[in-house]
Amino acid sequence: MSGHSKWATIKHKKGAADKARGKLFAKLIRQVEVAAREGGGDPDMNPTLRTMFQKARDSSVPLDTIERAIQRGTGELEGVTYESITYEGYAPHGVALLVEVLTDNRNRTGAEIKTIFNRSGGSLAEPGAVAWQFERRGVILVDGGASEDDLMLVALDAGADDIVDDGGSWRVTCEPSALNDVRAALDEAGITIESADASMVSSTLVPLDTAEAAKSVLNVLDTLDDHDDVQAVHANFDIPEEVLEAVEV
Repeated sequence: MSGHSKWATIKHKKGAADKARGKLFAKLIRQVEVAAREGGGDPDMNPTLRTMFQKARDSSVPLDTIERAIQRGTGELEGVTYESITYEGYAPHGVALLVEVLTDNRNRTGAEIKTIFNRSGGSLAEPGAVAWQFERRGVILVDGGASEDDLMLVALDAGADDIVDDGGSWRVTCEPSALNDVRAALDEAGITIESADASMVSSTLVPLDTAEAAKSVLNVLDTLDDHDDVQAVHANFDIPEEVLEAVEV
């Protein structure tokens, strides 16, 4: 999808380090648990749970760990009740951010997120100030070695809207409701999927044309993403490939 920032791609490239497991596993398990609580424990009847289940499996979360998270979500096992909150704000250079969290203590998490923004040169914004710039989309990253013709044939037929070259990967976008169908079609065709998730994307981009600017924004996103309660960070920046290489993310 033209105009989507490269944060999803950057996150994937950084993923090998992030999968030094514990924190990533904990976040994925929490997402599975909340999805089960909100929509029921049957992935066939709960598309959000199906997506979270697959996302956890993609990151090698053990099946029994996922199943226990589902049981906590449905009340079969005792668990913690998490509240979903989205914080809106700005990083340096006017980059808009949406920060999705799951927390069992709104006051603690709110104070910590505010501190991260303040220390990074950013600022929190009022609800609605940033969200209007984003829409939720299904985003699938496909191995760059896949044939563009084959990819287009399979993905578009399954419900994808667009396919773009994203610097070593193909980025396939679709409606969130079509994410599982597009993914299944790609899997069936033997096309290697690097990641698949529903993400908030923006067609209004802030270009970061220097390594200094890119680092200042990526540092904010890294710090937010490292917070235990933060499940996803969405941003509307765009970094040219040559600048991204200079930053060495």
